[in-house]
Amino acid sequence: MIRSLLYLLLRRALGLFWSDEHRAEAELEIAVLRYQVAILRRQVKRPVYRASDRAFLAAASRPLRRETWDVFLVRPETLLRWHRRLVAQKWTKPHRPPGRPAVDLEVQELILRLGRENPRWGYMRIRGELLKLGVRVSATTIATVLNRAGLGPAPRRGPTWSEFLRSQAQGILACDFLTVETIRLKTLYVLVWIELRTRKVHLGGATRNPDSEWVAQQGRNLAMALQEEGRSMRFLIHDRDTKFTGPFDEVFRSEGTRIVVTPIRGPNANAFCERWVGTVRAECLDWTLVLGRRHLERVLRTYIAHYNEARPHRGLDLRTPIGNPSPAAGDLRVAGVRRRDVLGGLVHEYCAAA
Repeated sequence: MIRSLLYLLLRRALGLFWSDEHRAEAELEIAVLRYQVAILRRQVKRPVYRASDRAFLAAASRPLRRETWDVFLVRPETLLRWHRRLVAQKWTKPHRPPGRPAVDLEVQELILRLGRENPRWGYMRIRGELLKLGVRVSATTIATVLNRAGLGPAPRRGPTWSEFLRSQAQGILACDFLTVETIRLKTLYVLVWIELRTRKVHLGGATRNPDSEWVAQQGRNLAMALQEEGRSMRFLIHDRDTKFTGPFDEVFRSEGTRIVVTPIRGPNANAFCERWVGTVRAECLDWTLVLGRRHLERVLRTYIAHYNEARPHRGLDLRTPIGNPSPAAGDLRVAGVRRRDVLGGLVHEYCAAA
């Protein structure tokens, strides 16, 4: 009963100040807000302020008199500290760590790529190539990046056999013998040639007795075939097999070809021929029973024609050694692909149906 009477008296007292409606409403709203702030002060010991809250309160405190700062939940020194922090942030420049800026990772990878792919390039040569690409880096930075990766000054290393042969592939011919056992356990010797630039393979022949006269005659046959095509070879690579005699080498020397003999027990020096021998065994000879010399030559001629004309080669970006053009991707359909069996179905070739 007493609480209800006090509440009615409070409402009557508030109504006495309602002469000017808008002004009274604003004053009443301010009084309500102040009362709510007092309630929050009793319940919340330390409120949490966001950056926007601090900025607004610090800015709002400047036009007010210090006597009225008791309306804020924070102390006056706190408002002053917030305001000084805002002023400091206004005049503070963006922070940058001391020293030169770090080189981008993309530029570092490009420097390392140029250094690895060109072991005879010095720092200034690499810097010149980077300038052509629009990248400005000092020679000292290039040296630092290469040294961190374990790449010293040029020349960093000599060319390997693979790199040497790849750079000199134009005009290089390699040859080698492989042996094939017939169904009667007779050993046949096969002489093959491969052009390093195109990977085109030539069959010399097969025999049970590869004497000097036979080997030299196979060399004459190949030299004549190349001469008819208007081509000549600068180098001929073969191993130290005694089958490669002086007359054989003289056939090619007379054509202006230099003979390169591989090191002892160095099959990697004639890697192209060795790799082809492994390929023909894995794809053809290991799956065929050879009846005799004529049968072997017929099988090898058929496989070599497939190798030169239809078999993609990884070293040629999946092109064939003779460079047959690939049809457009949109011209093929699943139903329009035909299969051609080679060597009785041992090898398959695929082509677009006419």
